[in-house]
Amino acid sequence: MKRAIVAMGGGPTRVINRSLFGIVDEAARNGVEVLAARHGITGVLKEDFVALTPGSPPVSTHAMLPGAMVGSTRHKPNQADCEKAFSVFRGQEAHYFFYIGGNDTAEATSIINREAKNAGYELRCFHCPKTIDNDLVESDHTPGYGSAARFVANALIGDELDVKSLPGIKIDIIMGRKAGWLTAATALGRRSEGDGPHLLYFPEFAKSLEDLIEEILSAYEKNGYAVAAVSEGLHGPDQVEFIASEFIRKELTREPYAPIMRTIEAMAGIEEATGGPKKDAFGNVQLSGTGTLADVLAAAVKIAGYKRYGKAVRCRADTFGYLQRSYAGDISPVDAEEAEMVGRAAVKLAVEEDTDGSVALRADRGGKYRSYTELVSLEAVAGKERTMPKEFFNDEGNGVTEAFVEYAKPIVGELAR
Repeated sequence: MKRAIVAMGGGPTRVINRSLFGIVDEAARNGVEVLAARHGITGVLKEDFVALTPGSPPVSTHAMLPGAMVGSTRHKPNQADCEKAFSVFRGQEAHYFFYIGGNDTAEATSIINREAKNAGYELRCFHCPKTIDNDLVESDHTPGYGSAARFVANALIGDELDVKSLPGIKIDIIMGRKAGWLTAATALGRRSEGDGPHLLYFPEFAKSLEDLIEEILSAYEKNGYAVAAVSEGLHGPDQVEFIASEFIRKELTREPYAPIMRTIEAMAGIEEATGGPKKDAFGNVQLSGTGTLADVLAAAVKIAGYKRYGKAVRCRADTFGYLQRSYAGDISPVDAEEAEMVGRAAVKLAVEEDTDGSVALRADRGGKYRSYTELVSLEAVAGKERTMPKEFFNDEGNGVTEAFVEYAKPIVGELAR
């Protein structure tokens, strides 16, 4: 019996366990034993494995639950880590490696695959796509995105009705460091013209604080209330994230925002003594783990609104953060099916053909929606990011076109009505 090792990397999703189930079940059908590494590549390096079979309660029951059943990791392995991982696989006499995750996961898989080839050892390595950010190249969309998009779309339906009932301004901060796919999905819940979210802001389009506030207040005046969805990775004209201290200082030290500068610094924890904003394990400015951007925008809108109208403007802001990844109350049926499909496809390719690569998810929209998988090279996906195409944005860069709506609808499924 041949042995496979499976692992999960990056942020969990609503359907990542369906991919795991697809791998384990298809492996069992082909007589392949599966060991799962606890917490991704970290577990591989520690040789911390657990045997999985499709009939065992954890795999079968967790297939429909969110979160990463065997744990995930944010550790980005270096060359030495990948060399050690290969030696572990060899020591375990494993001949298949399936890594579920995003572009960093694909990169790690590629390095390990190269080590195996250089050593002349038969280890077929496969990357299974997963990310709510929907930013993997080669795939039409990624497992995890459909359910996360469904969550934010339904959430904005409720938010829009809430703010319409008690008029004011609402700003929602949505995940997306370099691509606006999730923010765009908030538009799917619009029922008629004039419904919110009225404005969408994306990493793909730089925006000054003054312009953003002017557009929000104009929408407020036009509709009697305003709802805006803002990507956490929104950039200023200088291409620095809004949340980064340099941009906050540059914008908010000018009138009329200067009075709130000290408050913003205190909330953000970005005093000069700290050396700037907090950063994650990959050296990126921390976005989802803080509500700073929401606080900054709400405070700036309130100040500008008071100066404009001579009275207080009701403005609230929420940071959705991790809520988008693993919301247990709803799921896109298409997303779940496709997550399992990519897992099964990886195993079939591994046992039936002498190959390796990344399983890309394709879609045919010529008539009735249909998805399928194709194998692409690991190098084609590794370390690369896909932003939204121009045809999905309106001319102003603060909304989406019907082309995006038609793209996303079959992936997300029916929303609350």
